[in-house]
Amino acid sequence: MATTKLTTAQEDLQLLRSAAVTAGIIAVGYFRRDLKHWTKEHNSPVSEADIVVDKFLRSALTTARPDYGWLSEETADTDDRLGKSRVFVVDPIDGTRGFIRGEDSWTVSLAVVEDGVAIAGVVFAPARDEMYEAARGDGARLNGAPLQRETVAGRTAPLIPAPGAVHQELQAEGLEYSRGPAYPSLAYRLVQVATGKLDAAVARRGAQDWDIAGAAVILAECGLAFEDVCVGSIRFNRPEIRHGALAALGDASLKAPLHAALIRVYGCPAETVLMERQTP
Repeated sequence: MATTKLTTAQEDLQLLRSAAVTAGIIAVGYFRRDLKHWTKEHNSPVSEADIVVDKFLRSALTTARPDYGWLSEETADTDDRLGKSRVFVVDPIDGTRGFIRGEDSWTVSLAVVEDGVAIAGVVFAPARDEMYEAARGDGARLNGAPLQRETVAGRTAPLIPAPGAVHQELQAEGLEYSRGPAYPSLAYRLVQVATGKLDAAVARRGAQDWDIAGAAVILAECGLAFEDVCVGSIRFNRPEIRHGALAALGDASLKAPLHAALIRVYGCPAETVLMERQTP
């Protein structure tokens, strides 16, 4: 019996890039316009643009790769993806709050995950005309040029965006740093560690696969650490798609204080379960 030959990570990246460009064009048609939007579970915003872009991406990607699974923020999840070797992981508009407000750092974040590891990914910021992309073993690129972390002239302290409670912990530790810009798109925040515009980026507990998979392969191909502060390596396409607190580091010396601060603020899942069991 003939077997289906899997496409390469580079071929999957070409597909993701093409789909992201068209998705970006569709989304820009709604950007800074009179936009219908509402709130879904966990007080998370969603707009009509999210839904339209999601429908386009599902059609384009699964038509091209019908044997791949599907996981998207705007599509009801099913267990079908768990039996697939490769899965599309999609956030049609990452940073919807910023999109609704008219801020320009929202992204289309797409990835192909193979056996739990992101092997191809794009983070496309259409309003900024920035296409970040990577395929496993082939490096990362920004608008077609090799993506290399650059040192920002005149910066004397690390630039780190983080939730207020994490800042309080870092300040209590005496870490000398500056607060970075809080881009609404987590994916965009993460890839700025790869450019050198940020020295670290963090995520509170609860980030989901689609928030981070596209950026994960880009950071990996840049040789930068991106970990769950409690369990280490990040795995995708599991039954539970939420993650613990996360940290992406451009400077390895920031690992100890950042991981410690995140653990103090958010704890670790195993600790939470243990505390629940011990509560009378």
